[in-house]
Amino acid sequence: MEYTQLGRTGLQVSRLCLGTMNFGPFTSESDSFAVMDHALELGINFFDTANVYGWKKGEGVTEQIIGRWFAQGGGRREKVVLATKVYGGMGDWPNESKLSARHIRRACDESLRRLQTDHIDLYQMHHVDRATPWEEIWQAMQVLIQQGKIIYVGSSNFAGWHIAQANEVAKRRNLLGLVSEQSLYNLTARTIELEVIPACRAYGLGLILWSPLAGGILGGALQKIAEGRRAREQQQKAIAAKRPQLEQYESLCRDLGEKPADVALAWLLRNPVVTAPIVGPRTLEQLTGSLRALELKLDDATLKRLDEIFPGPGGEAPEAYAW
Repeated sequence: MEYTQLGRTGLQVSRLCLGTMNFGPFTSESDSFAVMDHALELGINFFDTANVYGWKKGEGVTEQIIGRWFAQGGGRREKVVLATKVYGGMGDWPNESKLSARHIRRACDESLRRLQTDHIDLYQMHHVDRATPWEEIWQAMQVLIQQGKIIYVGSSNFAGWHIAQANEVAKRRNLLGLVSEQSLYNLTARTIELEVIPACRAYGLGLILWSPLAGGILGGALQKIAEGRRAREQQQKAIAAKRPQLEQYESLCRDLGEKPADVALAWLLRNPVVTAPIVGPRTLEQLTGSLRALELKLDDATLKRLDEIFPGPGGEAPEAYAW
């Protein structure tokens, strides 16, 4: 396994991050335990979750599964850099969602209880809250840091200017500020190249990537359909909309002698701002199969061809759309 620092921090994390969103809804608890144990065997030390995962409001199903796995001992908690998130609705009453200081502090305590741990290594804001001032958010985060309940603060689904705003206010409070951003990024979704990636580079944020395989359509989706594997309706629509591109992409991967999923992950990992794509396996086989991406180096001709198949926004703003 390869490791890198999380943004400008000294924290060492694996170049692949284990996503846990499938734990509970699609992967049983026993299978989830096996996946997490195998991740540690492979050297993956970076686990990402959220208080809303499990999709039963207020229950934090996925966090509970991880907590029971930690409770088995064996150094499991000590080996894991644990990231979870706050923002989503955990109840139907006012102040049971978003980023008020009240909700942040309560949500953190509830996550700690479910995760059966005394601290969260990376506490991420799951979305920007335009109604809450940054001073209030950082006051709450500062209290949690001082209490030893969280160590680092990250963001998710922020725009570039949100990253700048958040870190400038943190700087005035003599805080470390955001150390990471978790964004949607893959060959089919490249909007963050305009401003989020430049903001992360400028402020020293590590970039953690969700949906690196575009919901599976970059993982050899056409081949899987040909083999009779059934996909969800949403995925079927995405495949139909991008079929011409996917045909070219999978042809390129065959020419390279590589699996489409490995090429998609390797394309992300080549970017020096990227800390880790989040791999969300449902099975041990899927987890182990991701390792090839760490070894795969794409040459300039391949990168050029990928840009032709999946054009980005044209580079960084403003040059992407102006002189």
